[in-house]
Amino acid sequence: MLARLAPTLVRRRRLVLLVAVIALAVAGAYGGGVVSSLTGGGFDDPAAESSRAADVIETTFQQGQPDLVLLARSADGNVDSAAATSAGAALTSRLAAEPGVLQAASYWSLGSPPPLKSTNGDTALVMVRLIGDEDTVNDRAIEIADAVEGAQGALTITPGGPAVVNHAVSERVESDLQRAEMIALPITLLLLIVVFGSVVAALLPLAVGILAIIGTFAVLQVMTMFTDVSIFSLNLTTALGLGLAIDYSLFVVSRFREELGRGHDTRTAVVRTVRTAGRTVIFSAVTVAISLAAMLVFPITFLKSFAYAGIAVALMAAIGAVVVLPALLAVLGPRVNKWALFHRTSTPEVGAGLWHRIAVAVMKRPLPIATVAIVFLLALGSPFLHIAFGLPDDRVLPPGDSARAVQDSLREDFTSREASPLEIVMTGIDPGRLDGEIATYAATLSEVAGVARVDAVTGSYAGGRQVAPASDASARFSAPDATWLSVVPGVEPMSAEGEAVVHDVRAVPAPAPALVGGPSAELVDSKDSLFSSIPLAAGIIVVTTFVVLFLLFGSLLVPLKAVILNILSLTATFGAMVWIFQDGHLSGVLDFTPTGTIAVVMPILMFCIAFGLSMDYEVFLLSRIKEEHDHGADTTTSVARGLERTGRIVTAAAILIAVVFIAFATSGVAFIKLFGIGLTLAVLVDAFVIRATLVPAFMTLAGDANWWAPGWLRRIHARIGISEHVELDDEPGPASEDELVGAGSRT
Repeated sequence: MLARLAPTLVRRRRLVLLVAVIALAVAGAYGGGVVSSLTGGGFDDPAAESSRAADVIETTFQQGQPDLVLLARSADGNVDSAAATSAGAALTSRLAAEPGVLQAASYWSLGSPPPLKSTNGDTALVMVRLIGDEDTVNDRAIEIADAVEGAQGALTITPGGPAVVNHAVSERVESDLQRAEMIALPITLLLLIVVFGSVVAALLPLAVGILAIIGTFAVLQVMTMFTDVSIFSLNLTTALGLGLAIDYSLFVVSRFREELGRGHDTRTAVVRTVRTAGRTVIFSAVTVAISLAAMLVFPITFLKSFAYAGIAVALMAAIGAVVVLPALLAVLGPRVNKWALFHRTSTPEVGAGLWHRIAVAVMKRPLPIATVAIVFLLALGSPFLHIAFGLPDDRVLPPGDSARAVQDSLREDFTSREASPLEIVMTGIDPGRLDGEIATYAATLSEVAGVARVDAVTGSYAGGRQVAPASDASARFSAPDATWLSVVPGVEPMSAEGEAVVHDVRAVPAPAPALVGGPSAELVDSKDSLFSSIPLAAGIIVVTTFVVLFLLFGSLLVPLKAVILNILSLTATFGAMVWIFQDGHLSGVLDFTPTGTIAVVMPILMFCIAFGLSMDYEVFLLSRIKEEHDHGADTTTSVARGLERTGRIVTAAAILIAVVFIAFATSGVAFIKLFGIGLTLAVLVDAFVIRATLVPAFMTLAGDANWWAPGWLRRIHARIGISEHVELDDEPGPASEDELVGAGSRT
C-alpha cells in the first residue's frame, strides 16, 4: 500500500495539499465551536444503583440533589431577625417562580430547621432544583446565580452548588487550554529549531499538529450528535495531537533529510521516507489507538470521551504525517533546510556516539544496572500502595475560587451536609400502609455512624428517635406507589467516611426493595463499575500489544519484555500521583487542595495514554536493533548501534512531548495538573530510564533468545507478519544519528 501511495503523493502533491487546506478550513468552521457542545460531567455509571435511584426520584417525585445552593448571609448577623426572615421568604418565593425552577426551598420556607443555619447563626441556605439536562441546568443556574448574587434586602447572596462548580470548572478548562497552548507552542518551536537546525523544518511538526487537533475537534462535534462527550477530552486532543504530531513528523522529516543527505533527489527521498518512516508512524498510531480504545469498555462518559478524542487524534496525526507531510516535503524538496541556523561540520563515526557509549556501559554490567533501575522505579512507585480513590468535587478548583467558597462554607460552618444527602427510594409499595415500617427503618438509619439526620414521609429522625413530626414538607417523600428517604450525612460525602456510610446504609434491612443514591453512593458505584471493567481493558491492551509486536518482530520475548517494561515505567508515575496529589506534597507550589484521594478515573486514563505513547519509542528502538541483527550483527552490537541511531531522536521526541504535557500543570483544575505532571514524568522515565538502561540490559541478558519463537509461530509470522525494514533499490548503508537529525543542514 505504501509503495503505491508514495509515488502518488509526489505526483499529486499540490492536489493533496489543496484538499488538506480545504478539509482544514471545513473542520475548523464545523468543529471550532465544539466547546459549547461538550458536557462538564460524565463521572457516573448510568446503569449503577445510584444513577437508577436518581432517575426514579427525579421522574416520580420531581426531587433530587439541589443544582444551585445559595449562601444567604444576614446583614445584622442573625438569620432569624424579622428583616432576614422577610428577605429570605421573598427570595425563596421569587426563585420558585423563575422559569426552569422545579423546586426552591430554604431555611425560612422549611420551618427554620437548625441544620440549614450556620453554627454562628449569621448564614442560612437556599436550595434550588432545576429542570432539564445537565447542560441546560448549568446554563440556567448561572443565569439565576448572576441575577441574585449580592444584596437581596437584608441578605447578601453568594451562589454555589454543583451547577456553579461545573460551570466554573468548564470555564477554567477552556481558559487553561488556551494558556497551555500559548506556553507550549513557542517553547516547542524553539526546541524543534534546535533539533532540526532549520526554521522551515521545525514548522512542519506544528503544521501537522494543527491539522490533527482541528480535525479531531470536528470529529468530537460529530460525536456529540450521538452521545455525551466530556469537555475534558479537549485537553487530551491538544496535548496528544501536538505530541504525536511532533513524534511522527520528527521521524518523517528526519528520514527525508537523511535521504536528501545521501544524495537522492526529492521524489526518491519522499518515496523512501513514506515506505520506511511512514510504516513506523502507521504502526505507532494503530498501537496508540488500540490502547486508548480500551477505555471504551468503561461505562463512564469521561473515559469514553478520552477514547473518542484519543483514537481520532492518533489517526489524524498519522494521516497528517504519512499523507499531507510527504506531499509538503515533495513541494519543498531541499528547501526544507531553508533558514538553517547552524551547520554540523562533522559526523561522529559509527560506534563513537554518546548513546553508543551508554549502551556499551550498560551491557558490560547488565544485571546490577537493571537491578538498580528496577529498585529505583519501584521505590518511586511505592506510594501507590496506599492510594485512596475518590471522585472530583469542588476542591479541584483553587482555594480562592468563588465557585468553591460556598462548598467550603458548607464544610466548615454547617453541622451536616444538607446539599449532599443519600437518597433511598422504594417503589411498588403503598407508603400509607407502611407508615410503621418506614418510621422504624428511618429511625434505624439515623443510628448509622456518620448519619446526621433522616427525613421521611413520617417525619425526621436522629440518633435512633423521631425529632420532628411529619409536616407539609414531608409530602414530597410520598407518591401513590413509592416513597423515598433523605439521609443527611454528618461527614464529607467524597471521602472514605462517606463511602462507609453508604455501605452501612445499604446493609440496613428495608421494608421493601430499595435503591440508594446520592454523591457518596455515586462514588461507591463508580469505583465498583470501573474496577469490574479493568481486567477487560487491561486484557485488550496487553493482548493486542503482544500480538502486534509479535507480528512485527516475530519474537515471543520482545513483546513480553515490552509489556513488562511499559508497566514498570508507569510505577514511578503512579507513585508520584499519590505522593503529590493525594498526600499533598508540593500542593503549595502547585496551588491545589489535596483531598486525600485520587480521582478514580485518572490512573486508568493515564495508564492507557502512557502505555500507548511508550510504544512509539519501543518500536522505533527495537526496529533499528532488529535491522542490525538481521544484517548479521550479534546482540551486543545490534543493541549498541540501535540505541546509537535512535537515542537522539527518541530523546528529542520525549523532551518535546514533555513540554506539551507539562504546560497543563499550569491549569487551575487539580486533576488536569495531575494529567500534565503525570504524563510528563511517564514520558521522561520511559525515554531516559527504560530505553537507556533496562532495554539494553534485558536484551543483553536474553541474548539470541530475544528473537526466539517456536517453529509453528515462526511459520505464522512468515505468512502474516509485518516487516518493519523495507528493502529498497540501491539501499545505502545506515546513516549515523547525526545524519538522521541534521543531515539536511549540511546540504
